[in-house]
Order: sequence, then C-alpha cells, then structure tokens
Amino acid sequence: MSEGVPLKPVRQGIPFVISGPSGAGKTSILRRVLECDPGVRFSVSHTTRAPRSGEIEGQDYFFVAEERFRQLVDQDAFLEWADYQDNLYGTSREAVAGPTREGFDLILEVEVQGARQLRERGRGAVFVFLIPPSMDVLEQRLRSRGSDDEDVVRKRLERAREELREIHGYRYVVVNADMEQAVRDFLHIIAACRLEREKVLPLWSDMDFG
Repeated sequence: MSEGVPLKPVRQGIPFVISGPSGAGKTSILRRVLECDPGVRFSVSHTTRAPRSGEIEGQDYFFVAEERFRQLVDQDAFLEWADYQDNLYGTSREAVAGPTREGFDLILEVEVQGARQLRERGRGAVFVFLIPPSMDVLEQRLRSRGSDDEDVVRKRLERAREELREIHGYRYVVVNADMEQAVRDFLHIIAACRLEREKVLPLWSDMDFG
C-alpha cells in the first residue's frame, strides 16, 4: 500500500438548504437521497402543526405548542423560522451544528422565508430549489392527493407562484419530472460540493500548496 497524505479524521459537514413548492416532491426525493448516501443526515425542524399519519416525533419533526415555539424564538434558539400556512416552522442551531460538527452533510428542508434568513447569515450553506416541470403538472399532483379541498389547492398554487419568485437566490435548481433522475441530480450536487477546493484542502496536512 502506497503512502498518502494523511487526512484529518473528521471534516465539517455541508448544510444543503432545500426549498420548493408543496407538491414538487421534496419529501419523496429527500428520503431517497438519505437512503442512497450514508454520509447525509436530515435536519429535524420544530413545528407547531399537528403530526400527520406516520410521522414520528424527533424523526420527522419536533412537534411543539405555539407557546413553546415562541419561547424558543425569544431565546434565539433558531437559525431560521417562518410562519407557513398558519403554522410555525424553525431550524434550531443545534440541529445544524451537531451533525455537521460530526462530519455529516445535512439536508434542511426550509421554506423560502427561512432560506432567506439562512442566506443572510452566510454560514456556507448550499441552496437548492426543487421545481415541477410545469405549473400544470404541479396542479395535477396537488389534486391527485385527494386530501385537500378546492380552496386549499388554490392557495397552494398561489403560494407556489410566490415561492418561484425566490428561485434566483438559489445556487442549483432540480426539475422533478422523473423522481429517480431528480434523486440522481441531488446526489451529484452533494458529490460536487464535497470536492470543492475550500472543502478538501482543510483536510490535508503536511502539504504546502503555495
């Protein structure tokens, strides 16, 4: 075995901030990404909304009362938080610091309001926006759920148009026309970001790069 340049045992993980309209397929795609890459973790957010069927406390979200959420806001416990469709969502500082400190890349599924806050903080996150191939396809996906009435669908579509106006603040855009291709696109983004010069060189020691 040839001798190589020694690497430090742990690198700083990369936060990946993912946004996109309801119905774009974020949940399904991100679950597949986590299955495919063991070096990636999912940031567990706090929310005041009620758990949906199958959701697990501490795995999908930390479900808290609004009073408790407001207390955490006052304590500056969140890196970002937002009011989305009458519920509060927030990413705690420790939810990001813990996994990235251990060397895991971290996916943060965040609304555009929260993403804007994270962008302003300038913490080296990579911003990715997930979109459907068209608004017509998005409408079809929302209606095919069969769980929302007409008024809710209409509000989601209006919200989607507002969110799309924020797309220029994102570094990458993934179009979810085919889920498996979208998963591969996300994995390629993660792999490319791991190879950026400023991510790799701090891991090397005893080497003069000039």
